[in-house]
Amino acid sequence: MTNDATPPGQAPRVPQVRSVDPGSVHVLYEPRATRVVLTGEIDAELGPDLLEAAEDALSSGRPLQVDAHHVTFMDSTGLAFLARLASRSKAHRVTLIRPPAVVKFLIETTNIVQLLDVVDEEPGLSSAADGDGPQPA
Repeated sequence: MTNDATPPGQAPRVPQVRSVDPGSVHVLYEPRATRVVLTGEIDAELGPDLLEAAEDALSSGRPLQVDAHHVTFMDSTGLAFLARLASRSKAHRVTLIRPPAVVKFLIETTNIVQLLDVVDEEPGLSSAADGDGPQPA
């Protein structure tokens, strides 16, 4: 049995909350599309990285794909990122690849789903054997 009570004269112990699944964003370039890969928790902590990734992806001028199948959490920062991509991608609709239930719920509830092409199958990247494989940003 553990004793969680604070001993007299000592400050209460506050457990440290640590993210077990920190978020990340990567932009991959291939000949026919630019892919943004999101993983982990997509939240305000990742905001500056998402802004930079959006500018990089949009400046490529290629169709945009957002691979979200490794997202474990998303807040309004992630939704704003998806909306930014969708609204600023003039020539092509943004494709959202294999979004998990938490992402599907958010984009459907906020109607951002109307701005995206959502697919549950991997459209595939060019094979590295072609010599034109994806290159990280």
